[in-house]
Amino acid sequence: MKIVVASGNKAKLREIAEIFGGYEIVSMQEAGFSDEIEETGETFEENALIKARAVRDRLHCAALADDSGLCVKALNGAPGVYSARFCGRHGDDKANNRLLIGKLQGVPEEDRGAYFESCVALCFADGTEVTASGRTYGRILTQEEGEGGFGYDPLFWSEELQKSFGKATASEKNAVSHRGKALAALSEKLREKRP
Repeated sequence: MKIVVASGNKAKLREIAEIFGGYEIVSMQEAGFSDEIEETGETFEENALIKARAVRDRLHCAALADDSGLCVKALNGAPGVYSARFCGRHGDDKANNRLLIGKLQGVPEEDRGAYFESCVALCFADGTEVTASGRTYGRILTQEEGEGGFGYDPLFWSEELQKSFGKATASEKNAVSHRGKALAALSEKLREKRP
């Protein structure tokens, strides 16, 4: 079965293809969908469903989407669904990181807890919809550590890895990542539904 992923991110597509080995995984662009999808949801699950439904409804096929972000305890869960556009511009990692450091100025280490969350949604042409979520926990550092990853990775100290995602290798990060956990949970739900 073919699954169209509501993303053009090659790394994300590769990760999904590894977890969903029994399916043909293609990007929405390869499948002929190039529209901008407006993410108007208030939760990761709502945004993932918005994206997956848009692709499914246009292409009449199984469509998968994920929405993810960073949630910081001292900021009451912010930036959350606004993680990519925290500074007001979409995808400006350096500005987002500077703003996060500034907002946590003077906050002690024990109050800098945070987690990355990902929700994935798979919407089938027959109307069936399956969602799953994953989280990875840690804390926000006072300055960036490491050159790896992207987004908030250099500021996120992982409990499981005992180092920042910026210092982690891609395979180390993927082994504990929120998206990897969400995709594994979704894969398990699919096995239960479709023996």
